[in-house]
Amino acid sequence: MRKRKPKLRILAPDPRYGDTMVTRFVNNLMQRGKKGLAYKIFYDAMDLIKERTGEEPLEVWKSALTNATPQVEVRSRRIGGATFQIPAEIPAQRKLSIGMKWIIRFAKERNGKGMAEKLSAELIAASKGEGAAVKRKEDTHRMAEANRAFAHFRFR
Repeated sequence: MRKRKPKLRILAPDPRYGDTMVTRFVNNLMQRGKKGLAYKIFYDAMDLIKERTGEEPLEVWKSALTNATPQVEVRSRRIGGATFQIPAEIPAQRKLSIGMKWIIRFAKERNGKGMAEKLSAELIAASKGEGAAVKRKEDTHRMAEANRAFAHFRFR
């Protein structure tokens, strides 16, 4: 166990929307340290969302993030030779990062031309409560619900 928690880094807000959450999302989207490219992909996706839905793209992004963010997860725990899937609440920061990572991961797996297009499609789907990221959240919740009988093992 660590002696102390690491200091939380303060993120700079993004240039277009002035939101630190967007910066976090872009940091997750970034590969090989290419932040400029990650911002370009994100902003292109936002422009595509505005074009396709006619709604405020930041609102679509926020609702997509809310719809894809899980509340509970199952953790494997070995008790007396058997492994149980124990449902557990997720801390707020972890919820957000899981939701962001799922959206990005399933956007990459989508078929389309270019990451911006894939990301915009996944965000639009997630904001409507559809898409692979939202399906993953529902599956996780279903699994936690199915294993609720083992919740009492959480404190052992």
